[in-house]
Amino acid sequence: MSKNAAGARAGSEQALTLYQALRATPADSFEVVAARLELSGTERERCRDELIALGLLDHGHITPERPAPVVVAPDVALLHLLQHERDRLENRLAETSRAHTTLETLAGPFLRAGLEPGSEVEVEIVDDPAQVHRELADLTESVRDSVYSMLTGAVRREEMALELEWDRRRVARGVRVHAMYSQRVGAVPEMVQHLAARTALGVEVRLSPVVPMNMVLADDNFALLPTDPHDPESAAILARGPGLVRSYRALYGYCWHAATPYGHEEPAEHGGDGLNEQQRAALRMLASGIKDEQVARNLGVSLRTVSRLISEVMQELDAASRFEAGVKAARMGLLDGETHGRGA
Repeated sequence: MSKNAAGARAGSEQALTLYQALRATPADSFEVVAARLELSGTERERCRDELIALGLLDHGHITPERPAPVVVAPDVALLHLLQHERDRLENRLAETSRAHTTLETLAGPFLRAGLEPGSEVEVEIVDDPAQVHRELADLTESVRDSVYSMLTGAVRREEMALELEWDRRRVARGVRVHAMYSQRVGAVPEMVQHLAARTALGVEVRLSPVVPMNMVLADDNFALLPTDPHDPESAAILARGPGLVRSYRALYGYCWHAATPYGHEEPAEHGGDGLNEQQRAALRMLASGIKDEQVARNLGVSLRTVSRLISEVMQELDAASRFEAGVKAARMGLLDGETHGRGA
């Protein structure tokens, strides 16, 4: 190819030509291939940057001591780009959710859902278990339309009879009652009997491999949830007002549709046998909400290695996202092993 012909190509076409040449002669260095195509220094840098940005060149391996670049196949590069964008979106959503929750908690009774009469939102932190119990008892008499609850663990034995009594009174008044539990409670004999009793009373019960927190919602005006979703014994947030409660209803609805009706459990999924211990450890930490940086510190590896481990785990579990990988891992029992605490 002549220098004039190369110069006539657009920058992206030059980069494509260079990429094809690199794939055709993988043993040649980047500079050798660029020189063969008679690219100027400026054109080489532009093509290099474009191929790196597209994920077609692994820039981590291009150094003066090791000038031969690692050429990435197009399909692999595309998957990496999609994963990067998905991770960026998930991180942004998580940050937005944390900021929203913090604002709701701090604003308290001064938070307003809008200018409509009666739209005021009240938020109260309750650290007295007796008061929480009174609120739930009062709710049984005041609720008009629906009570939705989710629970990460089993119900205490001494509370089962009371919960059934609340169910009888609510259902008798035409209140729709939904209850969601972690699939783990299906292995507890007392809970199996309790769920069967609730179902017999008319409560709609579902089991889910992942239940994010304890929560009780009533109508569009009441929400009870922990200040720390990872600590069921933490103080409770008591929120009133449709503007705030509807956001929790949306979260509940998403989890509810992903859960399985009680008595119609899907057969347990099998898989994950190809995961090594390092991949399993990374999976357990990610499923517990630990950030990539802390996973890297806990495992003593780089962020690049963590990203590789996540990609390998998702491929092994045939998952399109981290969330799907977590759900599948829970169904397969891959999260039942050692847990890792949260790092600072």
